[in-house]
Amino acid sequence: MITELVRKTLLAGVGIQERFSELVGEFVKKGELSQSQGAKLIKEWTDIAEKSTSEINKSVSELVEKALQKMNLPTREDVEAVNRKLQSLTLRVKRIEARTEPPEEKKESEAG
Repeated sequence: MITELVRKTLLAGVGIQERFSELVGEFVKKGELSQSQGAKLIKEWTDIAEKSTSEINKSVSELVEKALQKMNLPTREDVEAVNRKLQSLTLRVKRIEARTEPPEEKKESEAG
């Protein structure tokens, strides 16, 4: 739902930017703006649009992060930490098992 809203907003922004460029082009053709003025105006508009897009992305990211925190879901870092701990514990158990395994079982497991 949120991603759809962001997608529509970004698409609308692209459409507006295209229309703005066309409008500036018309002013240049009519002689109301010079070529350099038109280019400067488009550059300023593009900079503003990029900044707005960046701010929207940041706001959406913050919103999603807050929603996930409220849902009390583990983060990728949490899951990776648990996986590292699990691997460490698995290795420790294997080492302990290897030390405590009776000699005849060791020979059978090595042969089999």
